[in-house]
Amino acid sequence: MSIDTDDIERRMDGALTAFKADLAGLRTGRASAALLEPIMVDAYGQMMPIAQVGTIAVPEPRMLSVQVWDKGQVALVEKAIRESNLNLNPMTEGQLIRIPLPELNEECREELVKVAGNYAEHARVSVRNVRRDGMDQIKKAEKDSDISQDDAKIYSDEVQELTDKTIKLVDETLTTKEAEIRQV
Repeated sequence: MSIDTDDIERRMDGALTAFKADLAGLRTGRASAALLEPIMVDAYGQMMPIAQVGTIAVPEPRMLSVQVWDKGQVALVEKAIRESNLNLNPMTEGQLIRIPLPELNEECREELVKVAGNYAEHARVSVRNVRRDGMDQIKKAEKDSDISQDDAKIYSDEVQELTDKTIKLVDETLTTKEAEIRQV
């Protein structure tokens, strides 16, 4: 039996990808279509992601727009945006919904930095949990005499290296996002 370090790396990458997706939903000074992606719309009797009822665009640096495909869904999309806790005030023009992004004040920016920090900590915990799983597999394989002590040491070092690399990427991503949020 050998230890599947590719699986461990894939799971750590998954934690990093999830972290980046969480950050994409945080507001910065610039408009980003990712800001609206988590919003769910009650369309056709079920909850659907906003991207499945219209096209999200960024026509200007401080403006988002949603071109709703079905005229009957415009009011529902607008309502979903208003109720999304993003403090957005959409304006409807036919099937086009324009969403101006208000300037972030210092207090809001610091709150978003804290939220980003929490996301990063969750990502680090996920990575460490994957590391612990990997180390447990190695110990079990060594105990069951499936691998030698030397191999166990090699695998342990490799898992630790993957952990350090992934946590460093989480930290770098967080630093970049904090700079974006604080940028006026």
